[in-house]
This record gives sequence, structure tokens and C-alpha cells, in this order.
Amino acid sequence: MSTFTIDSGTSRATPSPVPGKRVTVPAIRARKNGGSTTEPLVMLTAYTMRMAQLLDPHCDILLVGDSLGQVIYGLPSTLPVTLDMMCAHGAAVVRGSFHSLVVVDMPFGSYESSPEQAFASASRVMAETGCSAVKLEGGVAMAGSIAFLGARGIPVMGHVGLTPQAVNALGGYGARGKSQAEHAKILDDAKAVAQAGAFACVVEGVLEPLADAATASLDIPVIGIGASAKCDGQVLVTEDMLGLFERTPRFVKRYADLATEIGEAAAAYASEVRGRNFPTVEQTYQPKGA
Repeated sequence: MSTFTIDSGTSRATPSPVPGKRVTVPAIRARKNGGSTTEPLVMLTAYTMRMAQLLDPHCDILLVGDSLGQVIYGLPSTLPVTLDMMCAHGAAVVRGSFHSLVVVDMPFGSYESSPEQAFASASRVMAETGCSAVKLEGGVAMAGSIAFLGARGIPVMGHVGLTPQAVNALGGYGARGKSQAEHAKILDDAKAVAQAGAFACVVEGVLEPLADAATASLDIPVIGIGASAKCDGQVLVTEDMLGLFERTPRFVKRYADLATEIGEAAAAYASEVRGRNFPTVEQTYQPKGA
């Protein structure tokens, strides 16, 4: 639940509670039963209160991804993203949602050095945002930290395969799992995350057979992005799915072309302003009795 009250007299978009409770971590975990998920999980990214409001009724999980570094701030990668950024955007998404489980990404450098560092960062994120879980990248190397957080009441979503925070070590954003050795390593990473106590795991940018193998071998939900339709759920960056950028990654399906619509609306506005056709009497305040 949100810890903030928004003044309906000043806010353009005021969240209104809807009947029912927010989706919980145990509920997400329970969606995979006996090795299969009857209804796939729906996850999208959200970075702002208003986008959270619009997506919330349709999603099981809202991810405040560190992809906000590129999507919101125009940074070249996720590496410069800070805890301050994640906390600010995470709190906004929690304020704008009432149904979906909100998961906040742990940014690069905030958790890798030790389980204690991971706890300090994750506990700050949880306290300042009101989110229900955090997500961190890495497999075998991060298993100890995942277990450490879980034992202290912080639910963790794992992330293996193409891990954007390790882009420099990986040499780019290409699909992973092409070699037998890499296939085995990523599968081991996924299993380590599950065994450490993660309640779900994102598998990103891997060959489809590897995604299928991870989904079949893990008893926790596997959420794919550039992976396989057989995964227990799917996630996309919302702005990619809405067509707000010119470049569309191979694994993205555009469900709208909002970039064109926004451009056309801005052009129409500019034309009316320059032609002194806006504002009209309908958008101005007239003296009473006039």
C-alpha cells in the first residue's frame, strides 16, 4: 500500500483504491505448481506514477527497472543508475498502483561486493519505496546474497542470461547461450538462483531451447524477455512495446505507435499556436456576464 496521500485538488492523476488486495510474493510463486504455470505471468516496466496507473489493472508485476537510465535519463547503459534514482521512481510506481506486485531493480554497484552491502541497499529500497521485492542480476555468484536477503525478509527476483549490468564483460547485448559451455553456465545460474530462495527469475536474451530448459528445470516462475513463449511469464520495457523509440529490439513486438501519435499531436498544437488558433474562448477565462 502507498504511504503517501495525494491532494486531489492539485494532482492531475489521483490514484483511487480498487477492491481487492495487492498481488503478493507468495501468490506469484504459487502460480507455478507442479512444474507448470496455467496462466502466464504478465510483467511490464513502469517508472512513473501515471504509467503505473495505466498498466496496473493489466499486470501481475510492475518492474521498476534500471532500464530507466536509458529510457528516462538518456544514459548510454544501466551502469550509471543510482540508488537515489531507483528509490524515487520506485516510490512513484508504488503510489500509482494498487494491484500489481512492485519489484525494484538493484542498480549496478549496490549489491555485488557482499551480502551485507546487498542487504543495506535492498532494505533502503524497500523502506523508501514501499515495494514488495527487489531484483538483482547474477547467478551462482549472487546465490549467497539472495539467500542472505531472503533470510532477512527481503524477497528477491533473480535475473540471468543476458545481464545488462555486465555488458562490458559480455562484450555487448547479443543473445546468450550459443555455445554448449555458456548454455550450461546459464542453466546452472538459473538453478542456483532458485535454490538460493528467489521467488522468480527473469531469463533475458537467450536462445529459445535454453529458455525452455530453464523453465522446465526450475520450480519457480521463469519470466522471459527475448526467451521463449513457454516461459512462465513475459516482461517487456513498456516504452518499447508502445513504440516510443525508433529502434525496436528483435524480441519486442510493437503494440502501438505512440511516437508517431505524439509527434502528430505536437505538430497540430504548434500549428495552432503559430496561427493564433489556440487558445480559443473555450480554453480562456472570460469575465462573468460577458
